[in-house]
Amino acid sequence: MNTPVTDWRGKRVWIIGASSGIGAETAKQLSAQGAKLALSARRKTLLEQVAASCHDALVLEADITDNATLQQANAELLAQWGGYDLVLIVSGTYHPMRAETFDLQAAQQTIDVNLKGVYQVLDNVLPVFLKQQSGGIGVVGSVAGLSGLPDALAYGPSKAALINLCESLYFDLHAKGVAVYMINPGFVDTPMTSVNKFTMPALMTPPQAATALIRGIMNGEFHIHFPRRFTNWLRFARLLPYRGYFYLIHKFTGL
Repeated sequence: MNTPVTDWRGKRVWIIGASSGIGAETAKQLSAQGAKLALSARRKTLLEQVAASCHDALVLEADITDNATLQQANAELLAQWGGYDLVLIVSGTYHPMRAETFDLQAAQQTIDVNLKGVYQVLDNVLPVFLKQQSGGIGVVGSVAGLSGLPDALAYGPSKAALINLCESLYFDLHAKGVAVYMINPGFVDTPMTSVNKFTMPALMTPPQAATALIRGIMNGEFHIHFPRRFTNWLRFARLLPYRGYFYLIHKFTGL
């Protein structure tokens, strides 16, 4: 559904949310394959550590919830590069939440980072891509966005919205030569998932997740999801009548 990427050498890639987890590992792997990188996140010290393991990466400190910092980073990047071939939006946050532990402030923060932040990135990069008529946008969501799940009262809806957003973006951008990658990982062993109190099935390491993400882009996939043995099971469960779906998820998670 997208044009495959056969060679990363010289490709200009801006990764937003590159200070840890999937973003950091993706940066390292793309650098090893010859990509030209710009790395953004809030935590500059961690970002500089990631940049040190990459070849000649630009460090552009930015907070996805603060559009002014994104505008500044984008302006600096365009001044140096003139454009970009891929923008990966990897930033995200997770607060386990159920009805009895509902926290409005945490819910609003989740939406600010996971959804509003993506829109703020789009505000900066869409004009560039539309002018170029080339390149690609990758949005990292989660399989939690595929259907309602326990402990995901704020996280799940924020990621479900990204699925709808990516589908809409594909309609608008594909004919204009701009690729859209909807990236939905399963469980990845990061500080964000360490708060989970249940056994996470098919848990991946960040390097494994980054490899799967990059492979999906190179194959030209629109929906990049991994690990398939888990994500395909969840996609199948979503097709069941609600009685069967609720029963399976409750039995599976114990929640």
